[in-house]
Amino acid sequence: MSDAGNYSNHLRAETSPYLLQHAANPVDWYPWSAEALAKARLEDKPILLSIGYSACHWCHVMAHESFEDPATAAVMNELFVNIKVDREERPDLDKIYQTAHALLTRRNGGWPLTMFLAPDTQIPFFGGTYFPDRPRHGMPAFSDLCRHVAGFYREHREELEPQNRSLIEFMDSMNQVEAQPGADTHLSAMPLDVARQQLEQQFDATHGGFGAAPKFPHPTSLERLLRHWAGTREDGNPDRRALHMTLHTLDRMALGGVFDQLGGGFCRYSVDERWMIPHFEKMLYDNGPLLSLYSEAFAATGNPLYQRVVAQTAQWVMREMQSPEGGYYSSQDADSEGEEGKFYVWTQAQLRAVLDADEYALAAARYGFDREANFEGRWNPHVFSSIDDLARRFGQSPEMIEQTLQRARAKLFEARSQRVAPGRDEKILVSWNALMIKGMTQAARIFAQPAYRQSAQAALGFIHDRLWRDGRLLATCKDGRAHLNAYLDDYVFLIDAILEHLQTEWDSDQLQFALQLAEAVLAHFADPAGGFYFTADDHEPLIQRPKPLSDDALPAGNAIAAKVFGRLGHLLGEPRYLEAAERTLQAAWPAMQRSPYGHTGLLSALEETLYPVETLILRGDDDLPQWLAETARGYAPRRMVFAVPDRTGELPGLLAQRRAPDHGGCVAYLCRGTQCQAPVGDLDSLRALLDTDRA
Repeated sequence: MSDAGNYSNHLRAETSPYLLQHAANPVDWYPWSAEALAKARLEDKPILLSIGYSACHWCHVMAHESFEDPATAAVMNELFVNIKVDREERPDLDKIYQTAHALLTRRNGGWPLTMFLAPDTQIPFFGGTYFPDRPRHGMPAFSDLCRHVAGFYREHREELEPQNRSLIEFMDSMNQVEAQPGADTHLSAMPLDVARQQLEQQFDATHGGFGAAPKFPHPTSLERLLRHWAGTREDGNPDRRALHMTLHTLDRMALGGVFDQLGGGFCRYSVDERWMIPHFEKMLYDNGPLLSLYSEAFAATGNPLYQRVVAQTAQWVMREMQSPEGGYYSSQDADSEGEEGKFYVWTQAQLRAVLDADEYALAAARYGFDREANFEGRWNPHVFSSIDDLARRFGQSPEMIEQTLQRARAKLFEARSQRVAPGRDEKILVSWNALMIKGMTQAARIFAQPAYRQSAQAALGFIHDRLWRDGRLLATCKDGRAHLNAYLDDYVFLIDAILEHLQTEWDSDQLQFALQLAEAVLAHFADPAGGFYFTADDHEPLIQRPKPLSDDALPAGNAIAAKVFGRLGHLLGEPRYLEAAERTLQAAWPAMQRSPYGHTGLLSALEETLYPVETLILRGDDDLPQWLAETARGYAPRRMVFAVPDRTGELPGLLAQRRAPDHGGCVAYLCRGTQCQAPVGDLDSLRALLDTDRA
């Protein structure tokens, strides 16, 4: 990012690429720190808090318009103590001040988030998101806004006290459990059925997805529908409408411009209802869950489109998003050379310079290059014609069509790779890495791809070696520097990933790591009233200690906590873990009843409490891989399968009773919740235990 002079501020020693983008601004930025907060109190200046992230397009716009402008910076420096926060490193601050913004403005927030805080309490008294450098769109110039806000604070400070008290009281009330968890809290399947109906009401039957533009992937909602279909299938009355909503959305996304048709991976969202034009940034936290979802959809249907999407996305992850040390990077920008989407879109001259006539004719028909330009006079690839339609139109076999298109894609990808690439945020976040580890691991198991497993294993090893210290996690690492106390998401997402990884390849050390993580969560994050806080008990005191229940771009930390404690409890026969899962659901029960579709992550945990998870333990010798492969067919979301070699040493809890046969061979132990069946010792009997129906 350019700067208007030889400036340097207090961000220069940070690791966050987003903060470092602002280290040469004329604004006297501080990171969120004791030093900055003390300065605000000492000078009695309000705090101007700006929260964003490196791949955020409008963050870049506001930075260029206002934060790089010396005149605007002078106003900010005179009137405020200015604090810049990377929301990816400090999701605790982002959650708190996004909530405060919504309460103050009665509007949804976003990034950049711009909040003005009282210097002594850090309570916000005014806020917004993007503000322009001069009056437009019904908004004042940012420098004028700063003067007005500072003047209002000076002249009406005492009048703000009632507002501040009300804000804090309301935010505190958001964490209160409405009914004390206990035997009188009756969990039922009602929210599962209501969420199913609510999602259908929002479903776009034409283009897939939910609601109107802009459209986001919402993988937790799609997973809920897929699991709902699987549950009704077990009851003998499959909800094919729920399956259709899932698959139609996955199809349209996979064929749309929101999916990188040349290089793989999904962009953050589509600006239109047809999934054609994305906001071009690619986030690790979107692609990990989408890898999981497309892998599961393939297991349910066998659709080769989903296999292609998984393969191209996994290749993008390993090629562009994995560090040499093993961890996964955070994101790629929407912009390159100062223009959004420039790396991804094409002119007609560029296309014809790369492709021969036959390749161009097919690629143009397939991706819409022969239609009107769809992005500012240029073309972003979006699938308009199927392979079968092209075969009929061009009088060729589908195989020949696919071969020609494959050549065209390869040529375009190679030509594109010579362009200036979008910026990449190379910090390594535990929670986002955990989502990708899980996605790569599920893909490895379902598609029998060792390279995916090895990639996930390298990332998991990086986290254990670099970010696990003295029985606690750190949240982020860049350039060899790990720091910041980890959050609930970091711990429970990582446990979830490890449980998936153990189903691909058993490793007793990884199980012990998962148990250490679980014990840290119980010791430092648990609310005695039920559920878990987002921050640990020894975290920096803030104006709120969030307790997330509803999903946003990520599943709620409490949702994954309830799920993994339930699964660990059944795997080991550990009542403490099962109780932690149930108390979380009981504490969240009023919220799930009020807004089922807003808590789809918790609904999966609820489902596994009402219809307990199956735990299948395979023990044995050289035949174990064959037995494990037998279990990989079909879609069984409430089943865990662990193949433990007979050479494995001491095992914890209930696993210690699952012994390999003394005479060699293999044996399978199946439990549904706390009810276990007699072990079976041959493959035919194992097959009889498993439901491998496909849609």
